[in-house]
Amino acid sequence: MLRSHPASSLAGSLIASLWLACAATIAHAEPVAEIQALAQKEQQPLLDTLRDLVNIETGSGDVEGLNVIAGRVADQLKQLGGEVEILQPTDIYRLDDTPEKIGPAVHATFKGTGTARIMLIAHMDTVYLKGMLKDQPFRIDGDKAYGLGIADDKQGVALILHTVAMLQKLNFSEYGTLTVLTNSDEEISSPGWRSTITKFASDQDAVFSFEGGGTSGTLRLATSGVGSAYLAVTGKSSHAGSRPEGGINAFYELAHQVLQMKDLSRPEQGLKLNWTVAKAGTNRNVIPAEATAQADARALKVSDFDELEKTLQEKIKNHLLPDSRVELKFEVRRPPLEANEISRRVATHGKAIYQELGMSINVAEKATGGGTDAAFAALKTKGAVVEGMGLSGFGAHSNDAEYVKLDTIVPRLYLAMRMIMDLSTGKVK
Repeated sequence: MLRSHPASSLAGSLIASLWLACAATIAHAEPVAEIQALAQKEQQPLLDTLRDLVNIETGSGDVEGLNVIAGRVADQLKQLGGEVEILQPTDIYRLDDTPEKIGPAVHATFKGTGTARIMLIAHMDTVYLKGMLKDQPFRIDGDKAYGLGIADDKQGVALILHTVAMLQKLNFSEYGTLTVLTNSDEEISSPGWRSTITKFASDQDAVFSFEGGGTSGTLRLATSGVGSAYLAVTGKSSHAGSRPEGGINAFYELAHQVLQMKDLSRPEQGLKLNWTVAKAGTNRNVIPAEATAQADARALKVSDFDELEKTLQEKIKNHLLPDSRVELKFEVRRPPLEANEISRRVATHGKAIYQELGMSINVAEKATGGGTDAAFAALKTKGAVVEGMGLSGFGAHSNDAEYVKLDTIVPRLYLAMRMIMDLSTGKVK
């Protein structure tokens, strides 16, 4: 029931107008202005939250800091009326670089009066090492706000918190459930929370991921899958000067293996394999008994990763040195996110919402960059998954230039609000 204070008349006219069939009617125009005005009032509180989040160091391996930020986020969601829990990982998918301990996730649910199931996701961790904050604390300079992790992805966490706050201020609860999930291991390929993201997203009508929108604010419906290949060669050590023939040079075998697998990319289908790291030997005068290499892999379809792994396993059977042992491990660090029809419809509606503000927004249906947690959300859901709902910015993973653009706060709050409200009231066709 709406409360009997000035906000109630706003909420009543807003909800009623959202049920009108034509988005261009006069009755609908007034509430749009009200939402925009509320977004403008919310900008400073959002910046205050963003300052607090940035000033908590939360590298993916800094469990202490991640516990602090999780508590901060959970408290704010509780104050907004959500059913909130701080989760600890129990199902960890161990990758080559997975740390012993994974930080928590914050899960909140808001129950409404409707049927639409909507989920908002972002991540709390950053790539930065503990102690780096002192060299770049949160600051505002002109039309930009700077700070470590501010674009990737603390702005996303702040946007979610203040989108929910705006919904509460409008007394809007026409959704069925509004789910919030913020995890703490995205920067290391989400080994602790990938299965949870997939599980919670599986029955959603729409999942919005609040990674940054880049410099142009593009919404993304597709992202590359990210994989890794690891080569390990075992040979036999011997003195490199007096008895090299007594050894089996693992370095030579590694070079052979990498060279025979250097042309497996298929750019025309979005498949890429690039060997990027190698290590061999311990001393100049010793035939190396061990050698290793790593490759970065990208794909637009899960099936391409499957085929690539089969090809790699077949290739390693061809040895330069018959007595060497060669092993290969392939990891799918993130699956690809592939555009589907329902995601296209939701994103197209987002473009129309931006046009109400006299602005345009791009929608990318082809993957152009690395993977995100949106791909885990899309694995089992039949609903829409839209990435890039966050602020425009630049300099992610940079320790001296990461920023977000202040003039995108109001439009992004407006977009998130309208997306949730229109999905809840059946306005997205």
